[in-house]
Amino acid sequence: MPADTTPGAAAATASLAGIQNVPGVPKPDPILVGSSISRSFGGLKAVDVEHLEVQRGVITALIGPNGAGKTTLFNLLTGFDVPDSGQWQLNGKPLHKVPAYKVARRGMVRTFQLTKVLSKLTVMENMRLGATGQRGEKFWSAPFRSLWKTQEDEITTRAEDLLTRFKLDAKSEDFAGSLSGGQRKLLEMARALMVDPELIMLDEPMAGVNPALKQSLLGHVKSLRDEGRTVLFVEHDMDMVRDISDWVVVMAQGTIVAEGTPQQVMADQAVIDAYLGTHHDTDISEADETEVEAAADAELDQEADRG
Repeated sequence: MPADTTPGAAAATASLAGIQNVPGVPKPDPILVGSSISRSFGGLKAVDVEHLEVQRGVITALIGPNGAGKTTLFNLLTGFDVPDSGQWQLNGKPLHKVPAYKVARRGMVRTFQLTKVLSKLTVMENMRLGATGQRGEKFWSAPFRSLWKTQEDEITTRAEDLLTRFKLDAKSEDFAGSLSGGQRKLLEMARALMVDPELIMLDEPMAGVNPALKQSLLGHVKSLRDEGRTVLFVEHDMDMVRDISDWVVVMAQGTIVAEGTPQQVMADQAVIDAYLGTHHDTDISEADETEVEAAADAELDQEADRG
């Protein structure tokens, strides 16, 4: 487990104690459960997940080489794409064929690898839009400000608190399009919390973020767990995975090939094969080595003749 002594980390460690590190392993208290989820594009099967459970209250990393199907799985689970088959539930309630906005209302929100801020609105306006159930958005009540002013004030106060927490309060009246890439990531994470979600799904939260903001983002992800929320994130940075994740799920060619603690999966042969190829550790004979060297020398000679 990560070297973290926060109460959230301790609770996560306890909740995962004794779980086998095998693909699709049942969890003691899963918040998200999916089975037989598949999605094909033409002749390519991008996702073929037999079973997946995400433990409540922990940080789970979803890793794998490029093209493994991680983002496609995110899109399916959050209603941004439709599967060919499969079922999944949040807190025991089915989400299959539920549109993305209703998935968010049920407590599962996501961010994107390429940020989706509304660049021509201010940071504060982006935050207000993240809140759900706003009476001022309804046709019959919109003309009567007295019906929704109190709620809007409460939403604004919550947005101000979150912007302060994410150190964006000084930017609240700036256009979101003027923010740096890292600040946009922070804004997306803060806006996601306007829904007060139980499960937050982060798609490569560190992509394109400068080192100065990376540590800040890491701290914010850990704080989500310490508040009792569940985090599922896609990431390629293995140092980050080791640092903050309590559990790791590994995908390769659309399927889940391994699960376990960061230490377990980093030593798992299926993970090594997925990242480096199944024959990366095969010994080469002296004769084979001589043949490879001779072929390379011949190619160099041909290049020299052509030159």
